[in-house]
Amino acid sequence: MDKTIPTLEKAISEIPDGAQIMIGGFGGSGAPIELIHALIDRFRATGSPKNVTVINNNAGNGFIGIAAMIKAGMVGKMICSFPRSSNAEAFNEKYLAGDIELELVPQGTLAERIRAAGAGIPAFYTPSSFGTELANGKPTEEFEGKSYVREHWLKADFALIKGQEGDTVGNLTYRLAGRNFNPLMAMAADKTIAQVSVLGAAGTINPEQVITPGIFVDAVVEVSNPQQEEVLVRTGEVH
Repeated sequence: MDKTIPTLEKAISEIPDGAQIMIGGFGGSGAPIELIHALIDRFRATGSPKNVTVINNNAGNGFIGIAAMIKAGMVGKMICSFPRSSNAEAFNEKYLAGDIELELVPQGTLAERIRAAGAGIPAFYTPSSFGTELANGKPTEEFEGKSYVREHWLKADFALIKGQEGDTVGNLTYRLAGRNFNPLMAMAADKTIAQVSVLGAAGTINPEQVITPGIFVDAVVEVSNPQQEEVLVRTGEVH
């Protein structure tokens, strides 16, 4: 039952070429920067994993985190709501060159598609995107006089997430707004890898405070002093 992994490098070592990867965070809040950078380091050393699909709320900022993955040439497709945020130079460059594919999903729909996958719901209806290009080719239905678009669940091979406290069996808590896409993504991936600031023995977290139960987490690695995306972007860091 011990799900702890000693190093970041080992935690991400099984992610293959072509993997569909959910990455937690809302902007920099709850973003697992250390796991992402370990994956980039592996790519630079071995050339793998390449051609991955990344699912996140945005396409990264500056030249760290997801933006650094895109800049390195690892990402073949982005599924997100906001590809062009405050400093999306890395994505813009690749997209205009035709080197990366984009699937644009309204933010609420993105969250619900992920949640649906974790709940075992293959499809649902939403009014978002009806009458727009995003609804082209999708089935529609009318309920009580209002038109809805059918959306499918969204799964992943791996989820990289960030918690605050974790224990050896994978139970997690989150700090403040870090509880955003992370809990949903933990439920929607075949394998969930979590970095946590504090790692304790089983039973050290009050059950009433557990947000993500360990059944949804496959690996936990401790990162005692995690970096914050916004700070790295402001100081001009490049990974």
